[in-house]
Amino acid sequence: MDRHLDGWHSPSLNKYMEIVTYGYYGFPLLLFPTAAADYLEYERFYMIEVIREQIDAGKVKVFSINSINRESWLSPHMHPYHMAIRQMQYNDYICNEVVPYIWHSCQGRIGIITCGASLGAFHAANQLFRRPDLFDGMIAMSGSYDIRGYIRSDYYDDNIYFNNPVDYLPRLEDDYFLSRLRQKQHIHIVSGQGDYENPDASRRLSGILSAKGIPHELDLWGYDMPHDWPTWRSMIRYYLAAKL
Repeated sequence: MDRHLDGWHSPSLNKYMEIVTYGYYGFPLLLFPTAAADYLEYERFYMIEVIREQIDAGKVKVFSINSINRESWLSPHMHPYHMAIRQMQYNDYICNEVVPYIWHSCQGRIGIITCGASLGAFHAANQLFRRPDLFDGMIAMSGSYDIRGYIRSDYYDDNIYFNNPVDYLPRLEDDYFLSRLRQKQHIHIVSGQGDYENPDASRRLSGILSAKGIPHELDLWGYDMPHDWPTWRSMIRYYLAAKL
């Protein structure tokens, strides 16, 4: 399996950001780390290994990036105003730097599928719903899609609103975005129902998408599937083999 490490100083974030690519060919899958982890997390926890067959066969080309969660939603001392500003800068990094990098690597504007587990699922969903002109779908595993759960105050502003899918999606009326979301064929919301999982968060997001006429799949796995890496390895292997 081809593995390529890269990185650059991001003007959007004013810091060096790494990226790793697995494979030569296939549709691009963009991975967002869980919690405060880094761009090699999915490799360390054998998520890349369980999809090696699809990578080596040229079905998928995987890109994994760093998060800024420690500098935003997971920072214990940062004011929510600054958390949201940092998230907006991360959005710029994704759209203005990572997406062109992926397209250059794939030699064309090929549809990108976002993917992540836990807090990475929030990022995967948020990027797709904010920019359906750039992303073609998502695999969101064991996510929560209400970012207010990470804010330790009643503070709220536009930057929080526009990064909180359960708030901005119900009020989305712009046909430019809605029409594109309604054309997507690969919006997969997946959750276990075992220890530390929150399937109601997935049900809530599914209900919002249904009300807006956005096609998607809500897939709730069993009560034996906890919020942990064995669950996510099974999910990503299944979705890449059977759904994409």
